[in-house]
Amino acid sequence: MPAERSRRRTGEDRRGEAPVTRDAVLAAALAIIDRDGIDGLSMRRLAEAVRRDPMVIYRHLPNKAAVLDGVAEIILARLRVDPSDPDWAEQLRTVARDFRRLALEHPNAVPLLVTRPLATPLGLRPHAVVRPVEDILALLTRAGFSGVDALHIYRAVFGFLYGHVLNELQEVVERPDETDEVLRLGLYRLPIGEFPLLRGLAAALAAYDGAAELERGLDILLAGLGGPAGEHR
Repeated sequence: MPAERSRRRTGEDRRGEAPVTRDAVLAAALAIIDRDGIDGLSMRRLAEAVRRDPMVIYRHLPNKAAVLDGVAEIILARLRVDPSDPDWAEQLRTVARDFRRLALEHPNAVPLLVTRPLATPLGLRPHAVVRPVEDILALLTRAGFSGVDALHIYRAVFGFLYGHVLNELQEVVERPDETDEVLRLGLYRLPIGEFPLLRGLAAALAAYDGAAELERGLDILLAGLGGPAGEHR
């Protein structure tokens, strides 16, 4: 029994496998969320996924909130920014496209990407979460923007991105097999006298293209940002 208790404390199983790491626990948590959604994740299910006693999980992550923070962290750690790119606007487009790609790869985790970092003071967030912010600020200040303007641009771009991916992933049709757009989107439920514009845009709503919408939104946003003070616009 003492040897068995020792194995359970270190995270080893009966076959002498190596101890479970924090990264392994978070990878298992992400796999559960990808498959079953955030509500499908529990500390018990996570322990079963890594085939260890639940106490091993708590040694790395004290509660479910910490697990959710960690899942957002490992996804955002894959977001890369090149602060040395001389074309700041094109680099922001690249970052936006990459963020959307990560969101589409892990749609069930998108609420975590949008909300979990904001629930923690900036200085207490994991470095992997803060790094894209620092690199975008470096990109923009090197392009000639002031630090304050660079911060405003970062907030504007990511505010747009968060809204875009949430909107794209929540586009739900009521009757997928319908060819009539009003029926397909369930717009027939809206009185035409009260919602004439929405009813009139049924074809455009039904033809929603996330990638094209992202580019159009970036066109509008980046055109409004212009360039650093003193630069010809």
